[in-house]
Amino acid sequence: MTTSSPLTFHAAPAAGFDEPFAMLGECHQRVRRTLALLQRLAQHLQQHGADDPARQAARDVLRYFDLAAPAHHEDEERHVLPLLRRLGAEGQPALAQLAERLHEQHQRMVAAWALARPSLVGLAESAPWPAGEAEAQASLACWQAFAGLYESHLAAEDEVAFPAAAAHTGPASLRAMGQEMAARRGVVT
Repeated sequence: MTTSSPLTFHAAPAAGFDEPFAMLGECHQRVRRTLALLQRLAQHLQQHGADDPARQAARDVLRYFDLAAPAHHEDEERHVLPLLRRLGAEGQPALAQLAERLHEQHQRMVAAWALARPSLVGLAESAPWPAGEAEAQASLACWQAFAGLYESHLAAEDEVAFPAAAAHTGPASLRAMGQEMAARRGVVT
């Protein structure tokens, strides 16, 4: 597969753990690129079948949503949502409601990933594609449903949750947040 392939994956975020909110925002860009890769993969399969670029794209999508996305969601659950809940208790109830909605969406994303993942694993491991037209369409529908969950979720975090949380996080708390995020990933800062 060449780097000019329409199924090529992209690099990691440039922001580091010393800028945790910037890192969370850049992770969202990776989510968007990975979801776009999943969409291109679906189109590619319909036109070219399960060739080597398709299998590599499936592996890339799996790697992101099996490893990076759960860590990212945990970052939000540990550092962003509790702060939004606190701000809600201090007189901004819309932020507490947003925190609950984002938490519920995280849970729905986990469930949707569990449905989307098996067909990607099969594809990545060279299982025949499609095993049948109905099965192929069901897999593509699962992928689309999974991707669809992210649209409003990412926007709500980027436009409201992250700015509100960042505005109420001082330098010492930012350092602690970044250090905790790094430590959970085994990164020494």
